[in-house]
Parts: sequence; C-alpha cells; structure tokens
Amino acid sequence: MAGYLLSLDQGTTSSRAILFTPDGAVLASQQQEFAQIFPQPGWVEHDPQAIWDSTLNSARRVLQQTGIGAGEIIAAGITNQRETTLLWDRHTGEPLYNAIVWQDRRTAELCQRLQRQSGAEALVRERTGLLLDPYFSATKLMWLLEHIPGARERAERGELAFGTVDTFLLWRLSGGKVHATDATNAARTMLFNIHTQQWDADLLRLFDIPAELLPDVKDSAAEFGTMEASLLGAAVPVRGMAGDQQAALIGQACLQPGMAKSTYGTGCFMVLNTGTRALQSEHRLLTTVAYRLQGQPVYALEGSIFMAGATLQWIRDGLRLISSAGECQSLAEATGYNNPVYMVPAFTGLGAPYWDPQARGAIMGLSRDTGIKEIVTAGLQAVCYQSRDLLQAMAQDGVQPQVLRVDGGMVVNDWLMQFLADILGITIARPRVTETTALGAALLAGLQAGVFQDTDDLQRVWQHDRTYQPQLAAAQREALYQGWQQAVQRVRSSD
Repeated sequence: MAGYLLSLDQGTTSSRAILFTPDGAVLASQQQEFAQIFPQPGWVEHDPQAIWDSTLNSARRVLQQTGIGAGEIIAAGITNQRETTLLWDRHTGEPLYNAIVWQDRRTAELCQRLQRQSGAEALVRERTGLLLDPYFSATKLMWLLEHIPGARERAERGELAFGTVDTFLLWRLSGGKVHATDATNAARTMLFNIHTQQWDADLLRLFDIPAELLPDVKDSAAEFGTMEASLLGAAVPVRGMAGDQQAALIGQACLQPGMAKSTYGTGCFMVLNTGTRALQSEHRLLTTVAYRLQGQPVYALEGSIFMAGATLQWIRDGLRLISSAGECQSLAEATGYNNPVYMVPAFTGLGAPYWDPQARGAIMGLSRDTGIKEIVTAGLQAVCYQSRDLLQAMAQDGVQPQVLRVDGGMVVNDWLMQFLADILGITIARPRVTETTALGAALLAGLQAGVFQDTDDLQRVWQHDRTYQPQLAAAQREALYQGWQQAVQRVRSSD
C-alpha cells in the first residue's frame, strides 16, 4: 500500500513524531522536549499547551524534514504517557489546570483515606486490576474537582471533559469533535472495569466522579476521527491508539501469551502478555489491558518503576555530574559491577512491587573515594535491580518469561543491557527499531487501515538486533541483588 504511517508519541519529557513506511521502517523522526513543573515536593505537572505545541510542532517538522505531504499519510496513531490527567472546557477547549502527571504523589493521603474504607481496595483491585495508588488518574481527577472552584458543578452539568493525554490530543486534533480514548488508556484511570470493558458505576461513586466527564472507549485499532486539515495541510485519519507501554508491547510483537517486554524510558515498565485471561497478581503487580482488537481484550501483567531514564536526567540536570546520557557507558565500564554504591531513586515514591508513595530516594555506601563514576554507575544499576524486583514478582505469580525484549532510549547502552541480563539471569533481546512505543501506535493505525491484515502480519515486522546472555555467576548475582534489597529497606516508609 502506498503512503506512510504517522506516529504521535507524547511522552513524559518530550513529544515525538515518527514517520514509518508501511513495512514498519523508520523514515524520519522529530522530537521536542518540554518543561517539567514541580510546584511542591512530590508534585509533578505539565503545561497542557506545551504538550499540544510540542506534539504539533514535531508532526509538522517531520513532514518538512521528508517533504512528504499530509495527504500521503494513510493513518496516524497516538501513544502517550498514561494516567496523566487533564480537565478542560468542552466549549472553549481550554484546560482548567495543568496536567497532573502520572509521577505526581499529591493524592497519597487521599488514597490512604480510601484504603481505610471497607471494601474499597478490594473493589478497585477486582474491577480494574490496579492498586489504590496516586499513580492512577481517578484520585488526580478527584483532586481537580475538589480544588478548582466550581469545577464539580460544571462537570455535573456536562460542561467539562476529562481525559488522559491521548484523549486531550485527539480532542485538539479533531477540532473538539471527538472525545474518546482506547481500552488500554481507560484501563489506567482506576474507573474502568477491565472485565466488562465499561466505565464502572461503583467506582465512579467511590471516587465521586460525574459520568458526564468521561470519554467514549474504543478498540486500540479503530476509527478515532480525523485531524483538522489546517493542522498539517490535509485531513489525516487517526486509526490507532494505545498507552505507551501497551503500544511498546505491540511494537515488540509480544502478541502471544508468555511473551514480555520492558521499556526503559522515563520510567521502566515490564509487561507480560497473559492472553485472554486477566491474571490477578498475588505479588502486587498490576493486571491491565494489553490491547483490544475487534472488541476482544487481551490482558497483561505489568510492573511499573517510576524512575529509570529520569534518574539519569536527574544526575545530568540536578547533580550536573554528566553533560549527556551518552557518557554513562564509559563511566560504568570503568567502575565495573562490584560497585559499593547503591542508589534507590525513590524520588516520587517506589512503584511495584513496593507501592510506597512516601519512600524517598537515597544514595548509600558512600566513602571518601566515591566519585562521579560510582554514582552514575549506581544510577544505571538501580534500573536493573528494579527490573529484577519485577521479574521476581512475575515468577512468584507463576509466569516468568525466558526472554525479555527491551526498548526505549536507555537500551543503546551495551553495558547496561549486559548487566541487565546478568542480574535477571535471562536472555535480553534488543530489536532493530528501539522506538517500539511509536512503532506500536503506527502498527495499530496500519492494522485499522488495512496495511496489515492481522496480528501475524504485525509479528513479521519485528526485527532482531542483538541478544545479551547472562554471564555472571549465580552467587555474585545474588550478592549484588541482596545489597539492593537492603538499600530499599532503608528508604521504605513502612514494612
């Protein structure tokens, strides 16, 4: 099929637009960073206009870069930072407040209050597969309705719209004509029943959320509407949508039960396909919708780590120990595995399997001869130790993958990937296209447009680049990991 697939990949620290050929090859990419807003400790916000501008600018620049006209785009897909919560006026399209980012912890006390309500946590777990945690959208939306004067009354009158970033972008792209999301993003709000595939009335009552705020929920490959022709020069159909981690699962072609991927971007997210069975974790992993095609949901187990690439960003911008992430590999090679320094990057609390929003970061094991290279290496190693936490929880739930497909900006670091293989004790496979989040959104759009006939077609797009095999002795692996576990215990707010 002649033409191209456009992926709009709206992430936590930057927005990307990537043009793919119909066979899944990257033709061109543009990216724009935007500011992170930290009004108080534990609070993280984004300017909604910056999200929109960076997305639209990236899309326009990628077309300029290639000379391709918007009329040559077969379909566009949207993928996005999940759980990040926006509230806007249905008539003007103007947001009422900054976007409250998934990393934000301001509703920790609210979650604790809800946990004390009889049956509340069990209800959330049973219906959504999630835990009562500030990470998800529901309590962020509660906070907005409680703190913006008149917002609740306006919401009940149907004057306001809620959405995660995908919904906000689609609203803007369609000129306010479409208020919709897909099942993967809906599944992260803590308001969506993943078994019935509908917004849940009991959860709406629990969180006191007016149903009038909510978007329509569609399949991940669907007709989501059309971009206004004035934006890119021609009307472009939006035909794919998925939250970033589910999009990465698709881009990694983990389309069979038992296949798993781990994305190393701002955070780290390990997702394991469990097929049509919504497996409830006994070890504090999340059950989520992997994707939904033709009305049929496929489920996954997920472990979420809040700080991965964001740790290196802090080392670069906060501590100013490095000027670019590219310096990390040589510093780690000079340090080696037996680094006495442990960094626990609990800057916004700890995610899975601890779910401790009150934990805070620490660097331990410092001595007089500790220098930049040891601290940088500890930041890299923390990513791998946290991945081991997730893999171990999956194994305890009875589903351990033997191969982990990896993607995201950090996986170009060969030292990091080898250490990951050694700490996990399993094979690590890196694909040729590491921007698999954007690829997954493009594949969904292509599936809806008829570029691909079925998921077997999608599996053929995945191409292998390099494999890393574990080489570390088991005793050394366990000794390093035990040191990590001791470090984590020292930053926990409770047992």
